[in-house]
Amino acid sequence: MLLEQIVVLALIQGTTEFLPISSSGHLILVPTLTGWPDQGILADVMVHMGSFLAVVVYFWRDCVSLLKGTFDLLRGRANPWGKLAMLIVLGTIPAVVLGVILDLTGFMDTVRHMPQIVAWNAIIFGTLLYLCDRYGHSIRRMSDMTLSPALIIGVAQAIAIIPGTSRSGITMTAARALGFERPEAARFAFLLGIPAIAGAGVLKLGDAVSSGETISLDVVLTAVLTFFVALGTITILMKLVRHMSFLPFAVYRILLGVLLLGLIYSGIPLGTVN
Repeated sequence: MLLEQIVVLALIQGTTEFLPISSSGHLILVPTLTGWPDQGILADVMVHMGSFLAVVVYFWRDCVSLLKGTFDLLRGRANPWGKLAMLIVLGTIPAVVLGVILDLTGFMDTVRHMPQIVAWNAIIFGTLLYLCDRYGHSIRRMSDMTLSPALIIGVAQAIAIIPGTSRSGITMTAARALGFERPEAARFAFLLGIPAIAGAGVLKLGDAVSSGETISLDVVLTAVLTFFVALGTITILMKLVRHMSFLPFAVYRILLGVLLLGLIYSGIPLGTVN
């Protein structure tokens, strides 16, 4: 890959993976604006690795507590962190089930070539993000998480498999609709996303092995840059949500969707969704 392509890919993935603005909505614009070829499956794997490590590093205290809580739970000692770990595992199941179904039915192969789905989802879920954030109560913290809200947020994360939805966006939307405070909604969304990001990376790794791609310096550099961009993005977002609503992100998503629809119906070709 070109150095410029590495930098742009890392910037897009590192920011849009965690901001509630849809990564696929930005990625399909790249070929149109730059004319660059597809970066390859292995680059996608390394990007997910960089994103995964960024979340783990930022929330390392939570991750350590979750691991300790899990071990305590396995020893028969119930504790809040063990309970939260189990809720995250259970909340991940809907995405796994739906992902397998959509993959086996060939649905994902179809929608990858339908950028209008990305555009409309950006508008629809951007609007939902605003409404749930604007009218949702702020009465719950992560310590109040139980099976029911964890599964609801997990189902929302599953829907994010469809391009243009935004995994972080829809999970934060669901959490705000359920009354979780904004910082707590973002925090749970990121922790719930750790298994999802790791799983997506593993699946793409299998595709990369099948395609015979080999690790090169440029894909390693992509992972490193993505890690630092993602870590910075998470840090900034977690500070912003303490004092700011999700309105700017919702407006941005709606405008992005309108832009994509304008390009689509003008006959300008867009890229596919990986």
